[in-house]
Amino acid sequence: MKVSLSHIPHIASRIAVDLNRSGLVTMTHGLEATAHEAEKILVESVQKEMALEEKVKEIVNANEEQIDYYLADERQLFFMIKKKLAPQFDVILSYEDRYSDIAHKILDALYEEDLIHYDVSENRIKNIIYDAMTAFIADTNEIENAVYEKIKSYKRRMIPGTDEYEILYEKLYKDELTRRGMA
Repeated sequence: MKVSLSHIPHIASRIAVDLNRSGLVTMTHGLEATAHEAEKILVESVQKEMALEEKVKEIVNANEEQIDYYLADERQLFFMIKKKLAPQFDVILSYEDRYSDIAHKILDALYEEDLIHYDVSENRIKNIIYDAMTAFIADTNEIENAVYEKIKSYKRRMIPGTDEYEILYEKLYKDELTRRGMA
């Protein structure tokens, strides 16, 4: 699943909490500093993919007439171009490989910034980070469905995309994360 910028603070918090709960890591500057460092790396990764997709959209839009003329499948063409340009943007398309790479970068950053100490293999710590990311992503659909159901149960109809809706959605999302012990 693709990670959005709005999910990143929650994923970063989950990483920090899971590292702390593991009992394998000593945090030298607390959960917030650890989450902040993880967040920076996650944001960078998402922004790279967004830049890649923007470039692909430009290419597809510039060639729209030819795409229509040849009756090409625009989605398939989009993916093929994205696959070709991914190395130039330093984007790994396989989510499993990408999350593993991000977990390694987060671990390196936490160690280099002296935010964590550990006496076990580096791979065990990287796996905690990886598992935190993938578990959060797996839980996201379930959480989003719960939030949507709560919003639908309001007497007053909320309109998606409005500021009021977004504020309520974010509040309920955080509440749901807290209720599930994920924040």
